[in-house]
Formats: sequence, structure tokens, C-alpha cells
Amino acid sequence: MGDRLGRECLYVPSCRLGLYLALRHWCGPGGRILMSPVNDDVILFVVLAAGLRPVQAPLSAVDGSIDTDAVPDTLWNGLSAVLTTNLYGNPDPAGRLRERCDRLGIPLVEDAAHAIGSVTDGKPVGSYGDAAVFSLSKHVGAKAGGFLAVADPALRGPLEQARDALLDPARLAAELAYSVRPYAESAVRGLRLAPAAWWALRMLGLQEREEIRMPLRPAQLRQALDAAPSLAAFHSWVRVDMHDYRIAPGRLRLRRLGHRLNRLDGRLTAHRVGTERLLATRWAPPVPAGACVQPLFRVPLLVADRDAAVAALARHRVTVGYLYDPPLDVYAGEAFTDPSPAPAGAAWFARHALPVDPLRAGPVIEILTSAGAGTAGELPGD
Repeated sequence: MGDRLGRECLYVPSCRLGLYLALRHWCGPGGRILMSPVNDDVILFVVLAAGLRPVQAPLSAVDGSIDTDAVPDTLWNGLSAVLTTNLYGNPDPAGRLRERCDRLGIPLVEDAAHAIGSVTDGKPVGSYGDAAVFSLSKHVGAKAGGFLAVADPALRGPLEQARDALLDPARLAAELAYSVRPYAESAVRGLRLAPAAWWALRMLGLQEREEIRMPLRPAQLRQALDAAPSLAAFHSWVRVDMHDYRIAPGRLRLRRLGHRLNRLDGRLTAHRVGTERLLATRWAPPVPAGACVQPLFRVPLLVADRDAAVAALARHRVTVGYLYDPPLDVYAGEAFTDPSPAPAGAAWFARHALPVDPLRAGPVIEILTSAGAGTAGELPGD
């Protein structure tokens, strides 16, 4: 990955731990960080655990990227850092954000969990920031691990020491659970035992949410804030759906990661083909003429009734994940985050975006067509 990005890369057990590591290194406690409100709630809790105040950014309703023009100068001037999301693999305007951060003298951190193969302005996502975090659970399909890429290679040693101080030791039980997980999932799903699959994932700590967002637990969250920066204080939120997020890897895990990474180019090609197919449908978001097709992790189709579309797909045992609704400023409230100065784009996108796995483009198109799924209609402001 270092060769791909032209940067020094450091393995981490999870993207969320890599993000915490980056935020603690580049951002002092009490700082304000601009981030996307259409994002996994775990990321909100990682930011809070790092002792930072989240500031929700205006978003483009087309693809959920940060709308830099809608951020007021008064807001820019109070920031300590910017965190991109590159939602579903659609790149945030990293070049413009890099220029703005340079003028302000603040760090740019790229969350590239969904964007391991995406490119913006001719450069890979993850090559613009002071740091970038990637997931090996998404395109790579390793269901574990990630890495932190840094612009300054001299920082690798100090960051490695900081990472090791956060790690829990490798455990045989965790390695065994990791090694059997793909086979257990394949067995219960192949037998069409959806409840059994759900139960198995919950027992492994890999599926805990009853709704799209986890319970906020505001009283406990206020107590945790008093201890920030502290990963331990926020552990019950940060670990959701990934209990081994800070466990040192064993040989089984590293071996599988290596095998999966060796097949990454083929996976990216398959994602790009499926993305192109989905972007040709009537539910596709507008795509600028001449824009390159990214190997999206999920393609956010814009449908009139997202919940009905999810239900139609579920009837055919197609599960839709990576839904981020409501936006984080609605979910967390002003007690825990600064609201977006222009929330309409994020609210519209979160309500209408249907994240589709491009590797299942064919079945999804057939199901949505048969169900008569409608398009989302005009974008806000049109």
C-alpha cells in the first residue's frame, strides 16, 4: 500500500484505531474538527474520545461529499483540523481542502475506509492529508485490519510506538473466531438462516445495532467526555460491531490479510464494473461529464422511498448496510457536536441514498425495477 500511495504506511488492527492514533498525534485536546454528518456514528465517538469537538460540515446532496463553498469563513477560522470521509468511495474535494488547511496552518486527515481505490485530481485518495486511514475490511474483504498512511516518513517510528501502547495483546480466542467467521457466515446464509446469521454475528460482537444508529446514551457520554482524551472511556461506543478493534494481530489474521491484498486489483476492477452499471440506471446520482468511474465500495442510488427499497431488497435476501441516517448533528445534538451551518444537503442525501454493493449490481437492478422504486426527484435548491 505504501507503493500505491507513495507514502509510509503503518498497519493498525482497525481503521477506527488508526483514526484515533492520527487525531491524538495531530490535534491537541479541545480542538474543533470539521467532519461529515453523514458518517458512521463510531467515527463521531472516536473524535470525541480524542478530546475534540466535532463540527458538522455542509454536504453536497449529489454524493455526500463536503461542500467547501458552503462553509462560512467564521467557521473555517475556528477549526483545528479537517477530517474527510470519502463516503462510499466518492472523493471529498481533497485538493481544495488541502489548500484551505495549508492557509489556516491546520492538519488534514483523510478517512479513506471506503476509498482504497478512489482517485481525485489524478492522485489517490489518501495522498493529500497529513495522515490518512484505510480499512482492509471493505474492498479487500479481509474483515479486519487497516493502515495509517503518513506524509512524513519520519513519523512512522513514533506512531508505531503510540500504536503499540494502545494495543491489547493477541488472543487465541479472537484469532479462532476470526478464522471461522467467514465459514460460519457462509453456512448460515447459504442455508437461508437469516436469524441464525444475525445471532451468530451478535455473539461474535460483529452486529449489535437494533437501528441504523447505536443508542447515544447521553448521560454516560457526558461522563466519558470528562475523561477525554481517553480511548478507554469511550470503549463501549468505539467497539460496537468490532470488539477486536484494538487487538494485536496473530499469524492467522496477517496471513489472510496478505492473501486478500494480493487480489486487490481484481476486486477493484469488479467494483468499478459494477459501479459503472449502477451509474447507468435511472436512480443514479448526476455524474459530471468526463468524470472517471471510481471503484466505489457502495453506490449511493437516490431513491424516493429508501426504506421501501431496503425492504424490497430484504425480501430477496439482499442486505443493505452502511446507512447513516439521521445525520450526526441530528443524532447527537448540540450537546456533543456543532450543527452544520447548512444541513439541507446532508438531510436530503441521508434520507434518499441507498448504498448498493456494486458486486451485486445485477440482482439489485432487477429487484428495484420489479418493485417500481421511484427516483428521489429534484436535489435541494434545484
